[in-house]
Amino acid sequence: MLSQRRNNFLVSLLFSVLISFLTACNPAIIESTASDVPQVVQAILSDPKTFNAILSQESPNVFGFTYEGLVDQNPLTGEIEPALAKSWEISDNKKEITFTLRDNLKWSDGEPLTADDVVFTYNDLILNPKIPNNTRDSLRIGESGAFPTVEKVDGKRVKFTVPEPFAPFLQSTGISILPKHALKESVEQTDSEGTPVFLSKWGVDTPPENIIVNGRYRLASYSTSERVIFEKNPYYWEKDELGNQLPYIDRVVWQIVENQDTALLQFRSGGLDSISVTPEYFSLLKREEDRGNFTIYNGGPQYGTNFIGFNLNTGSRDGKPLVDPIKSRWFNTLEFRKAVAYGINREQMINNIFRGLGEKQNSPISVQSPYYNQEVTSYGYDLEKAKELLLSAGFQYNEEEQLLDSEGNRVRFTLITNAGNKTREAMGAQIKQDLAKLGITVDFTPIQFNVLVDKLSNSLDWECHLLGFTGGNEPHFGINLWRTDGNLHTFNQTARPRNQSLEGRKVREWEKEIESLYIQASRELDESKRKALYAEAQDIVQEHLPYIYLVNPLALAAARDRIQGIEYSALGGTFWNIEELKIQN
Repeated sequence: MLSQRRNNFLVSLLFSVLISFLTACNPAIIESTASDVPQVVQAILSDPKTFNAILSQESPNVFGFTYEGLVDQNPLTGEIEPALAKSWEISDNKKEITFTLRDNLKWSDGEPLTADDVVFTYNDLILNPKIPNNTRDSLRIGESGAFPTVEKVDGKRVKFTVPEPFAPFLQSTGISILPKHALKESVEQTDSEGTPVFLSKWGVDTPPENIIVNGRYRLASYSTSERVIFEKNPYYWEKDELGNQLPYIDRVVWQIVENQDTALLQFRSGGLDSISVTPEYFSLLKREEDRGNFTIYNGGPQYGTNFIGFNLNTGSRDGKPLVDPIKSRWFNTLEFRKAVAYGINREQMINNIFRGLGEKQNSPISVQSPYYNQEVTSYGYDLEKAKELLLSAGFQYNEEEQLLDSEGNRVRFTLITNAGNKTREAMGAQIKQDLAKLGITVDFTPIQFNVLVDKLSNSLDWECHLLGFTGGNEPHFGINLWRTDGNLHTFNQTARPRNQSLEGRKVREWEKEIESLYIQASRELDESKRKALYAEAQDIVQEHLPYIYLVNPLALAAARDRIQGIEYSALGGTFWNIEELKIQN
């Protein structure tokens, strides 16, 4: 979702590889500070990639703590609630929303937060074609891809206008608002190549005191490969019913840990506040729940998707195809993709990798979303069906039961994913074993995250990937997966503006049809009709399999009972309402 305060999904949002998010506690920090201020210490598996909310492409990130938008989505009810805006009015023709900001809003440096900041965030940052970001596509409206106009009414009011009714209009205003006074100059200044200086603004090497925020916390310090420390923002707007400023917890520490096993050991020893419960740890922790004074929360299937996808791009650069033409023919053969889908044993994946704590995912829309199509086609494990499909498409087997194409080429491809994610690596290893039963050789190669992103976004030099996208209740914020020129249309990616153009890239009719259905759904205000449109889009995705969806684990987390006020959900996690949580000593 676009609301970053609580959900951190940014599906337009957010290109992510679903790095496992753990919460942990570093005893050394606790001993020196626990008596001074109330705090929680969490853990992440890798360093933050940026402190610039507009340029962020990964989750988790710091922005759920440091920024808010005009509105927010309640993870428990799905309702849109006021955030920086205290109210809004929607015109009778459903084409205008006028927001009124709260009184006396301030940035973390004490400067006023006004309508100018809202207009700047949308017009100068998100909608600026010189600033690539994953949010812009979700704000494109209709076939023309027109953007909303955003204009200042007065110091506290901002008006958004769209060219046609736009169903996710209100939710689209949950985007983090950034400070004009701190960033305007970096947008106007350019380097020798004409690129805005903003693209290098607020990297992880920026002194935390120079990063201006409006959220519940501000950055206090960052030590590479060690920790990120957040401190309470003294200018945060929200107060409790007695007039006390929120949040109650003064400090949050993100400890950068080496792996999930280390975090588990710390949690079991009593030094951790909370931990994301992976399936392999569930039984162990469940036995220790009462003695360890913690509670394991189950939010149902995680939001988002895990999938493999083949590179269907037929384009070339300087006469060199992005994908080996022999392999491209395999990948672009529907029977081949369906055979692969039938050849992956998802039940075994649930039972072995997820210890039974998972569910099949059959579409690009999260299972818990009201728009998920319960009747969509599901590819069960069926080796005979898979082989029939391959043989019908002209593939054949040699005496060693290796799969060959019609020209005698052995079927072999490389599957990549992000290194360091144990669950993702286990899934890739199983896929390699499963497809070997079809005579297909899979070279499974986990690679570094930054290398992976470069392949998918810039060089487009890859064959098959195993990835995950984050998700939410509203499907529209995933439209940049389905716009044929979208920033996340990875299986058939167009060239980015700053990259060398492609020759020979083909867009298929079914790609255009999915794009059209998403656009129609975004303008349809009748909920039953919207659901029907998204159901049809899911059917087409499952028929043509640009992505082969796998399984999702259950959203499980353990938190110490001394943390009061937790309202766990798969959409918001453990600490979505951290401003209301209290520590009982």
